[in-house]
Amino acid sequence: MGFAIAAAAVEFGWTVDLVAGPVALPEPKGALLYPVVTADEMYRQVEALFGPADVFIATAAVSDWRPKKRLAQKLKRDTGGLTLDLESCPDILAGMAAQKRDNQLLVGFAAETEKVEEHARRKLESKGIDWIAANSVAGLGGAFGSETNTLILLGRDGTREVIGPALKLDVARKLIQSLSQRMSVR
Repeated sequence: MGFAIAAAAVEFGWTVDLVAGPVALPEPKGALLYPVVTADEMYRQVEALFGPADVFIATAAVSDWRPKKRLAQKLKRDTGGLTLDLESCPDILAGMAAQKRDNQLLVGFAAETEKVEEHARRKLESKGIDWIAANSVAGLGGAFGSETNTLILLGRDGTREVIGPALKLDVARKLIQSLSQRMSVR
């Protein structure tokens, strides 16, 4: 979805910096791609680009947790039982929200498997962002690995708009158009 949004934003005349983890997708024409691998790398790259940005759209489903200890070698199966200690990954969206200027627009994504709108509203409030685009990633027909998507766009002001179901690029175009209209009203 992030690549579709980047392509749609370029079509709309926006200058686009795209920070992305490993994917098997072609770079959107006209966007400047910043490839990263870890959540820490993504946080640092986003933070470096955030200051002058007018709009920040966070679509990446960055893991909330990572192993606390990284092994240099493959852990063999014959070592017996395994207890995995985890630590939290940086919260990129909350970190940028804490640095937000009044004239910046922050849009988060809520990829949910259940209670999509309820969880998205909670995330919208807890992160202190302007908009959240909620989508279901549950099972067949979910957004991950699919060419289609449906977004529920929720605004901090109580606004609600459903975009889709449609091809991801068409959903992205409608999202960018909707955000552009709202930006001109601000």
